[in-house]
Amino acid sequence: MNWSLLSKLLGMLSLLVGGTMALSLPWAFPQLGVATEFETKGFLGILAAMVISLAVGGLFSWLGKNSQGTVLHKEALAIVGLGWLLAGLLGALPFLFSGTMRTHDTPMTLIDAFFESVSGFTTTGASVLTELEDPQMIPKCVLFWRCFTHWLGGMGIIVLFVALLGHLGGGGKALMQREVPGPLNDTVKPRVREAATVMWEIYVGLSLLLTTLFLLCGMSIFDALCHTFGTMATGGFSTYNKSIGHFNSVSIELITTLFMVIAGTNFSLFYLMIGGQPSSRKSHWFSRLASLPQDPEWRVYISILLLATLVLAGNLLTRGVYDSVATAFRHASFITVSIMTTTGFGSEDFSQWGEFAKGLLLLLMFVGGCAGSTGGGLKVVRFILFFKVMFMEIEQSFRPKVVRSLRLGGENLPASLRHDVVVYFSLVLFIFISSWMTLNVIEPDTQWAVSQTHTEAEKLIDCASAVAATLNNIGPGLGVLGPASNFSGFSQQGKLLLTLLMLLGRLELFAVLVLFFPSFWRYQ
Repeated sequence: MNWSLLSKLLGMLSLLVGGTMALSLPWAFPQLGVATEFETKGFLGILAAMVISLAVGGLFSWLGKNSQGTVLHKEALAIVGLGWLLAGLLGALPFLFSGTMRTHDTPMTLIDAFFESVSGFTTTGASVLTELEDPQMIPKCVLFWRCFTHWLGGMGIIVLFVALLGHLGGGGKALMQREVPGPLNDTVKPRVREAATVMWEIYVGLSLLLTTLFLLCGMSIFDALCHTFGTMATGGFSTYNKSIGHFNSVSIELITTLFMVIAGTNFSLFYLMIGGQPSSRKSHWFSRLASLPQDPEWRVYISILLLATLVLAGNLLTRGVYDSVATAFRHASFITVSIMTTTGFGSEDFSQWGEFAKGLLLLLMFVGGCAGSTGGGLKVVRFILFFKVMFMEIEQSFRPKVVRSLRLGGENLPASLRHDVVVYFSLVLFIFISSWMTLNVIEPDTQWAVSQTHTEAEKLIDCASAVAATLNNIGPGLGVLGPASNFSGFSQQGKLLLTLLMLLGRLELFAVLVLFFPSFWRYQ
């Protein structure tokens, strides 16, 4: 392990996180430069967090000032895994120093703040805060920082890191491969810094467009920015307890739905359409846009969204939840897209929709968006490959001499990918079941004893949804974790487990798992 290089890059990452906190400071002065006492405390809290972050960054950079060599596979894993842990810890400081309250009589603990920070950076959107609209519970500047962590983590703080630094060489490719969900497109790999820069430019451009549309729909600049961060990052943090449902606006829901679909699309496709290939730049913009449905993963992604929306809307109408077809499709489409893209915004409390609807949404939690998107979950392309591998194995059982290669979109894929897909599904299944059982054991029955209607079976289901919601970076779950509730009632050890699951889901397991292997640190 190149400890000097690791220290230097972690230091630069700390400086980046600390520097971005400055963007939250102006929101402490909402009325002509006059801040309330609580907002002033929030301002000073973020300022103190900035100083500590910059000091930590300076210390790590000084320790690594004589670093040599480049980022290899092992260093890339360590930088991404430790970098996200460090960002989560530094991002927690504004919550701790600002006096942010978890409930009216309970201040945030270090674990609460770490949970909220990691939830932001990993674009999970799970929260322990109970009263977002109370100015005496959370300062406005801290509320902005909470949402801004989504935007930083959506495209990836490491991808931004690669885009800003020009001297990483092949190390930038190694870093992006460890952070960007799913495999990178082959056309992106040779020019990794250019790809990172273009992807961030697309990300910023779409964010500016969405902010403008929100403003035209009547949102304030603060709400427009915060909900843009949550939408483009598929995160789901809102400035209101009722999330998007607070606005009760069809236009806002339609715009949010469209941009959630966009955010769940592989950004490598946008890169190829806009700046990835010289030939694509010469062609007409409409023909480049028309090439999007040619991607097999995107076609399946859209098909699942449409089919799930139709089934869910039909179920809601059949059960009499809504008496209007338009209303049923309005909420079914929004919630379907929100859950499958792992955004987690809410327009309605879907935990009241019945068992079939909740079961369907629980399944969509595991699907997620496309590889290379800001969405979480297992990714659509992995499900495509998994079913291909499954059918190949079944065929081989009765035609053992037939040898077929794994193909996608008319291209032969590496034989190793067959093994990788099965291993990934197996690991996710093992982590889900073991975490589910662990959470069910360590959590007291307090949350489920509030009402006579809650039972042990409901606790089992709610714990399963808590694991699914955090491992797949979604946010809201079922039952006591529905869109009208949050994670504040979970124990401290439960929150630590769920925080680890958020990191595992966002970094696709391996960059976090290797940190627990002594041999990873011991050998070259």
